[in-house]
Amino acid sequence: MIKVKALGLVFREDKILVEAFHGKHSNGLGGYYRPLGGNIELGEPSNETVVREFKEELGIDIKVEKYITCLENRFQIDQEWSHELIQLYTVSFIDEAHYMQERFSFIEEDAVAEWLAVEDILNDIEYCYPKGLDHVLNQLR
Repeated sequence: MIKVKALGLVFREDKILVEAFHGKHSNGLGGYYRPLGGNIELGEPSNETVVREFKEELGIDIKVEKYITCLENRFQIDQEWSHELIQLYTVSFIDEAHYMQERFSFIEEDAVAEWLAVEDILNDIEYCYPKGLDHVLNQLR
């Protein structure tokens, strides 16, 4: 089954806000990152998904700035294949005070979001998904 997701890129200077994960991923075992967002619900426009997910996950209101592209992310972890179509947007915080926070705690799960240097993604120092995000970030610079 193909998952359909929407993710939002929030920029602060030369960094983007990402959710931090630890575990198995397509490049092995360890830490990895992904911009915030989630699954698009049936009948929901993808730009509204991004707004809903930021509110549900962090309790923060955002504004969608611009649609960027759709990425197709196919990956394998162990012997299991996954396939995602991802609508990608640039977004901004409505309350600019959030740009001063270094870390954000998720409301309903034990997870955190933090700022990650774009250069670390582009130079393969940190793994940030979905595949193709590095090309998008390079074009947005």
